[in-house]
Parts: sequence; C-alpha cells; structure tokens
Amino acid sequence: MTILKTNIIGLVAAAMIVSVPVSAKIPKLKANNIDEVIKAMTIEEKADLIVGARMYHQDENAAPHIKESWKVVPGAAGRVNPVPRVGIPCVVLSDGPAGCGILPVEGEENYFCTHFPIETLLSSTWDVDLVKNVGEVIGNEAKEYGVDVLLAPAVNIHRHPLCGRNFEYFSEDPLLTGKMAVAYVDGVQSNDIGTSVKHFAANNQETNRMNNNTIVSPRALREIYLKAFEMVVKESQPWTIMSSYNRINNVYASENPELITTLLRDEWGFKGAVMTDWWGGADGAAQMIAGNDMIEPGTKEQAAHIINGVKNGTLDEAIVDRNVRRILELIVKTPRFKGYKYANNPDMKAHAAITRQSATEGMVLLKNDNQALPLSSKDRNVALFGAVSYNFFSGGTGSGDINRPYVVSLLDGLKNQHIVVDDNIKAIYQAYNKPKEQGEQKRVEEMPMDTAIIKYAAQNNDMAIITFGRISGEYIDRVSSDFFLSETEQELVKNVTRIFHNENKKVVVVLNIGGVIETQSWKDMPDAILLSWQAGQEGGNSVADILTGHANPSGKLPMTFPVTLSDHWSSLNFPIDQKIDRRWSVKTGLTHDTKNVDYTVYEEGIYVGYRWFDTKDLQVSYPFGYGLSYTTFEYGRPSVKRDGEKVIIEVAIKNTGKVAGKEVVQLYVEAPPGKLDKPVHELKSFGKTKLLQPGESQMITLSVNPDDLASFDEETSAWVTDGGKYKFVVAASSRNPRGDVMVDVSPSTRKVNNVLNLPAAFKK
Repeated sequence: MTILKTNIIGLVAAAMIVSVPVSAKIPKLKANNIDEVIKAMTIEEKADLIVGARMYHQDENAAPHIKESWKVVPGAAGRVNPVPRVGIPCVVLSDGPAGCGILPVEGEENYFCTHFPIETLLSSTWDVDLVKNVGEVIGNEAKEYGVDVLLAPAVNIHRHPLCGRNFEYFSEDPLLTGKMAVAYVDGVQSNDIGTSVKHFAANNQETNRMNNNTIVSPRALREIYLKAFEMVVKESQPWTIMSSYNRINNVYASENPELITTLLRDEWGFKGAVMTDWWGGADGAAQMIAGNDMIEPGTKEQAAHIINGVKNGTLDEAIVDRNVRRILELIVKTPRFKGYKYANNPDMKAHAAITRQSATEGMVLLKNDNQALPLSSKDRNVALFGAVSYNFFSGGTGSGDINRPYVVSLLDGLKNQHIVVDDNIKAIYQAYNKPKEQGEQKRVEEMPMDTAIIKYAAQNNDMAIITFGRISGEYIDRVSSDFFLSETEQELVKNVTRIFHNENKKVVVVLNIGGVIETQSWKDMPDAILLSWQAGQEGGNSVADILTGHANPSGKLPMTFPVTLSDHWSSLNFPIDQKIDRRWSVKTGLTHDTKNVDYTVYEEGIYVGYRWFDTKDLQVSYPFGYGLSYTTFEYGRPSVKRDGEKVIIEVAIKNTGKVAGKEVVQLYVEAPPGKLDKPVHELKSFGKTKLLQPGESQMITLSVNPDDLASFDEETSAWVTDGGKYKFVVAASSRNPRGDVMVDVSPSTRKVNNVLNLPAAFKK
C-alpha cells in the first residue's frame, strides 16, 4: 500500500510538471479574471485547490509553497492551498464559534484569543444586537490575526439534552437559532472576513458521527433542522456553508446534490462555497458532483482521485471548474487576497470587557425565593462549596475551545467584588483541585464534604454558594450520569442547605454547565439558582456581577428543562449510554446496523423541545423561554395591525420594580385546525427591551409574515398556510401567556422541490 501511494504521488508530481500549458503570459488572479485563471490552471492545480491543505506540513515531499503556507497563522484549523503560478494565495480557516480558535503550536507564535460565552448562553440573551456585536468583535480578532474564514456559527438544533455538542448550538427552536445565527454572521462578516455556517445538516449526535444515518422526514427537516440554515442564507449570505459528517436518509450530506445544490443553491439562492467538515464524506467525486466545492483538510489520495477521474472520463472537468470558480470567488473577497495589513495585536482588554458584559445578559435566574439575590450588604462572608467554584469551566472542548489568556474562577470573581471567601473551605477545595492546572477544562468529580465542616462554615459565614459544573465537548455524547447530580452532589446540596437554613442563612446554587441537567429533584432546597452556563474567560466576574446586583439577569432559557430524560420523545431514538468504542466517532467503515449508532430514526418528527412538552402538557422543571429578574414587568394589552399580509403585534412593557432591568418578550402563535397535525403553539417572533428604569415603559413591536405560519405538506411538497383565525399570544415564556389577539389569516400555498425523502423502508 505504501509503494502504491508513493507511485501515485510521483505520477501526480510528474503530471504537474508536464501538463503546465505553455503560455507567453500566465494570468494572475484578480477579482475580474476568474474564468481566465481557471482556463490556465492544470487539473493538478485545480485538485490542489479543492482538496484543502492536506496537512502537508507533515509531508517531507510537499512542495515548498505548501510547507510555507502552514507557517501562516500556525494552529489554525485549515487552509486552502496556494497556487502561486496563477497568483492564488493561501487562505486561512479558523475554528469558532466562541471566539477565534487558533491552537498553540510548539515552536511557533502563540495566538491568545478572547474566549466568549458558548452559543447556548448567547442565545439565552435573546438579543440579536448583542450577538451581532459579539460577532463583530470575534471577527475583528480573527482578521487581525490573519484569519480569512471563521468556521462558525454552528446552528444545529438541540434535539436531545445529551448531544455532546449542544453547547456549540443555540437552541431547540429553529426561529431563535436562525435569528441568532443571522446576527452572528452579520457581525463577523462586517469585518470583510467570511463565516462557515455548520453543520449542514441534521448533525444532532456525536456518537458515530461520521457514519450515522439520520432518518428524518422531509417535514421535520424543513420545519426544524433546515429552517435556521435557510434563514441565515437568505438574510445574511454567509461566505461558506460546512456540510455535516452524517448521512441523511442514506446519503452522506456532503455527497447529496438534493441538499447542496437543489435546496441550498437553487431554492434558497446560496451564492458561496460549500466545504466538508474535516475528513467528512467518503466519495470525493460524488462530493464534487453534489456541489461540495472544498474537501477539508483533504488527503493526497482524494487529490489523485479527482485528477484520475478527470483523465479517465469518470469526472467531468466542467464540474471541477464550477467548484474551483466558487472557491476563487471566495478567495478574491478575503483580506489576504486584498493585501490587508494584519495588526496582529487586537484590543484584548476591550474584548474582555465585552465578553464579561455579554455573559451577564445570557445568564438565567431560575429561582430567587424571598429576594435571596442580589447579595445584600450583610452577605460579605461566603462559604464557597463545589470543586468547580475554584476551577471554572469557560467553555467546551474540541473545535469550540479557545486558546484563552486566562479564566476567571468564581473565587476570583467574588474577590474582585470584595466578597470574603472562607479560607478553610477554600483550602480544602484547592488541595483537592491541586493536580489540575488553572483553567484546565476537565470534568471535576465532586468531593464529599464532612457535615462538621459545613456546620463550622454555617456558623462563621453569612451565606453559602454551591457551584455544580459540567464540561461539554466534541467527539462524544454526554452520558445520563452527566444529566443527573451524582450522589456526592446530592448530599452536598442537601447538607449545605439544611445546615445553613438551620442558622437562618441562605444558600445559592450556580450551574456552570454547557447543557441541560436535571433540577426537579433538588431545586426546592436552595434559596436561589443561577444558570451561568459556560461564560467564557471572564465567567467568574460575570457571575459575581449578577450575584452582587451590578448586573440584573435578563436571560431566558433557549430550551426546555425536563423533569427527566425519558420525557423527551427523542430519548427513544438517541444513543443514551451506548457502550461503544470512542473510535467510532471517526469514520471506520462500519456496516452492521446498530440502532442509534449506525442509524437514528427521528421518530418524533417536528415534536422537538417545547413543541412536544407543551402540546402534551407534560410537567417540566423549567419551560422554554423562562427566566427571572431582580425587577418585575407589566405587559400591556397587545394590539394588532397589518402591513399588507404581514401581521404586526405591539405591546407595551413597563418596569414595575425597584431596579433597572430588561425583559424578553416572546410571541407564540396557535394555528386553527387544518390538514396537518401541528404543535399547540410555536414561537414566531421575539424582542428584548432596552434597560428600563423603574417606572419606564417601552413599546415592543413583533412582526410575522404569512409564510412564517406555514407548515410543510409532504404530500404536495409545499409550504401550506391554512386560512382561518390564528391566536397570537404575547408571553414571558412558552407557559406564561400575558395577552393575546385573534387574527384572520388568508390561505396560501408555496410549492418547493420534492427532495430528501425518507427511504422506502421508513415510509409509513
């Protein structure tokens, strides 16, 4: 096999030498001569462009210009190969989405990047302007470090709480996801660098992610899993889309022309380039034909397959030229092609302030009995429990990780607010955490705490704070033990609350987590619960800002917190605690059919998250859209007006409390009975007030287009809006309506392509 590979490489290199066309003048790439450059390129050069950078820096036989390209922003995730003969520069691709992900490389320059909050926290802000601003800052940092395309945002749906990558995704709802993604893309691309919206599509588990076959109906695809992609393409035109690893209804996403050409380009009007996820797909020729323009990071064998396919007639060079054209159209927009002078010195101090403030906006106050928070002037001495309090999780692992300069722990955040933390408790935890380096992102098993120590702490402190933490990461799904508190954690919250309450002192729980956990069994114990998520490098400061009242929490949940895992319909079809070799997360060519490993049936259809819980009126721990504040808000009576067929709802929001705050206003729509089964209600618009002072009001305007009310009819392959009376409900959460109006809506039908159908074996 080694000899065969060597011969292929040698033949390719020789072919490149002999097939360069003789020309008196070789064109150099410009914005207006792309076709001329393509005509002048050899098939070897075209393959070189298409098949990524191929990790050539590890290949002694690599061409000098390829080796040199890896010295451009060392530690970035990938590159598009330069072709110097025709003036094509190297283009740099960097991971995201919680910042610019440039990993440290031994012996090379180290790029510290600001670690911003995870996407789940950003969506909890329900604030498109804030997310756009975060995107602007991330894009600025990426650009100043020499990055051309940021591999973000990720817009897959929270189908199940145990998906390992939920922390990188926004929400269980496609509208909220889509609006957040549009804002993020607009922010990043305002810097004249690109984004790569990922993972297209239905990438909702990490178990066997490179082989798993997602079996999902066209309706569920259209209404749930593709909707956010459609929104961001139509509203923001991202420079690139990243195809996902998984198969969809038997076909790899990156090899599916119905997905990448018919739907994405022809129907939605996408103008950019499509790239694979790293080593995604199986058949390079099929990817080219499907319209997947770039194979990242690529292999020498894939390049040889393209070259040989063109030469033996099995791959039309016109297809290759089409894909090369899209890549070149991307390249001519990049800062590197335009000769941008990289400062290599972004304003990290200013960016740290922005991540600190943005994190507070997305933290969710789940409970606050008797105004336990914010801390009063009497709450200056705190017993800080929980190993993660001293070793905060700033974000997840894998491609969502950031090489940050530091992480502020909760301990440091409280000290920065002049809160005195019990030294005895601190010493116990710091000794327990000692083997782990500061800021290291590893799961910390909670340590047992002797009740005698807790009693001492209760007698000598004003209150207690307990932090529970969960790390999140790429490559592997969470297990059910991550969802539930461990026995040690249960004992800790039970004993601390009992003992401190016996001293008439309050207890606050902070959840430093990247995904949903079980809260129903223990939430009655503490006085307050703050969901801090994973808040970036300034996380401890952001939490302390909320606890002390320097910031008023205004985040609301972008997903449902169920009573237990089995309440999710998708739990019937998810690899919960599946005992598999972790290598299965990498493509291994498995052929046996293990349910939820080799294939996963999305039996729940459109009934994901609150669409399921609210329709079935199931008890939940905390509903979608829920979140408390240190102040109170009064909702006025909603009114309706029309702008053509568009429905516009207006409602006045008044701060009726004693401190300034912001309120997230949600609009749900209940459809009349029709041909298709529908959820009891669906989120159709939302808005967030400015910072309202006590007594101040603001009018919030929420608009809905008729097409937003449509459901997808598989029988006719059409978006159908039933005519009749629709109830538009203004709400503080999916289960907290504050007023409604009835609106007459005219029927409409919009035909679309009949694609991505279920395999015959799974059709009803």
